[in-house]
Amino acid sequence: MRYIRLGSTGLQVSALGLGTMGYGSPNWRPWVLDAEASAPVLRRALDLGINFFDMADFYSLGANEEVVGRTLLSAARREDLVLASKVYYPLSDAPNDQGLSRKHILEAIDGSLRRIGSDYLDLYIVHAFDPATPLEETMEALNDVVRAGKARYLGASTMYAWQFAKMNAIAERNGWARFVNMQCQYSLLYREEEREMLPYCRHEGVGITSFSPLARGMLAGAADLRMKTDVFTQEFFGDEVDRAIVARVADLARRRGVSPAEIAMAWVVHSGAVDCSLIGAQTVAELETAVRAPDLVLSAEERAWLEAPYRPADMINDHAPPRRRRGLPAELRDDA
Repeated sequence: MRYIRLGSTGLQVSALGLGTMGYGSPNWRPWVLDAEASAPVLRRALDLGINFFDMADFYSLGANEEVVGRTLLSAARREDLVLASKVYYPLSDAPNDQGLSRKHILEAIDGSLRRIGSDYLDLYIVHAFDPATPLEETMEALNDVVRAGKARYLGASTMYAWQFAKMNAIAERNGWARFVNMQCQYSLLYREEEREMLPYCRHEGVGITSFSPLARGMLAGAADLRMKTDVFTQEFFGDEVDRAIVARVADLARRRGVSPAEIAMAWVVHSGAVDCSLIGAQTVAELETAVRAPDLVLSAEERAWLEAPYRPADMINDHAPPRRRRGLPAELRDDA
């Protein structure tokens, strides 16, 4: 496993991190693994050299942090792990049990640490932008979390570049801790962050981690329980452009003698756009397939062929409507 510095910080993370949304309680989502089923995958990730594990209090409404934290801390030293978790989405119907208010952030970090079983997080991430809370309130509360030693670094996810830039500018103006990481969605089926977010992060030295390299399984050609029940997959993916790209991934995989998942992962890993790609795995076999991606190098011609059908789409964030895509241009249609 290769290790990289996260942006301009001194923090060393594995070039592939493990996204853990799929571990916790199947009562939350039917495709989520419980503690017993997820343990072999988490332990194998450690064996493969992965040190970066991404959680969220929202995943399985807290059970994710309990399962992942308990398993990892029973198998590795805390100082050898880079643990991240996120705050924003509601954990209950209580009006203050959500968002990025000072009240919720300070209560949420304590809850996350208690469930994980650690005195601190290496990276604390705001899961989305909160339009209902003053940005100064959010950034001051996050700064207090860092100053209290409950988090080493701050990150953000799923927002527009102008929102991210404004929040960081407020922190810088007040001498508060800034976001050093942006976690964004990035795959052959979703490249909208190339417009503004990725260039901004490069300019500012912000470390870029990406999630959903397989577009929630669609690029792997999956037809599993998650594909059938995940509302985000159904809302955001599956139009004519997506299907054309999925077909090209499958065709190239056949010609290269590898799985479609390896092709899609290799495209992200070698894109030069992200520092660390978060992978998801429901089995040890899926995990081992994912970590082979850095060894698979696509030629410039292969990358261009995979990318050709892509067309700009609506941005995906917490406050955007389901995205709509344009169809294939005539020159890319099979019947043209």
